[in-house]
Amino acid sequence: MGIRGTDRQIDNIEFNVSDIARSKAFYGSVFGWAFTDYGPSYTEFSDGRLTGGFTTGEPVRPGGPLVILYADDLEATQQRIEAVGAKISRATFAFPGGRRFHFIDPDGYELAVWTAQA
Repeated sequence: MGIRGTDRQIDNIEFNVSDIARSKAFYGSVFGWAFTDYGPSYTEFSDGRLTGGFTTGEPVRPGGPLVILYADDLEATQQRIEAVGAKISRATFAFPGGRRFHFIDPDGYELAVWTAQA
């Protein structure tokens, strides 16, 4: 799995998924992630800064930590997410320092997208 990260920073996030191809299509089309396949049950993803993986080696476990992605254009990102059929689970809201919304991916994981833009 990729090059070792920096001490005390998030280095890897792993999603147990039911269909790796579907997850690659979703995250590739919405966020432009790149992928490296390591056999039929594991694919590494990279967003250009952080790496992680999709695996079918374990059952899907929606929940866990909230993964938060950043977007310069929050509205355009939400439109891309909705265009591929994902559900917005929490409408955009403001917080000190920015705005964000939450969505549910194809396997039921809830993630968030935030921007520092007002």
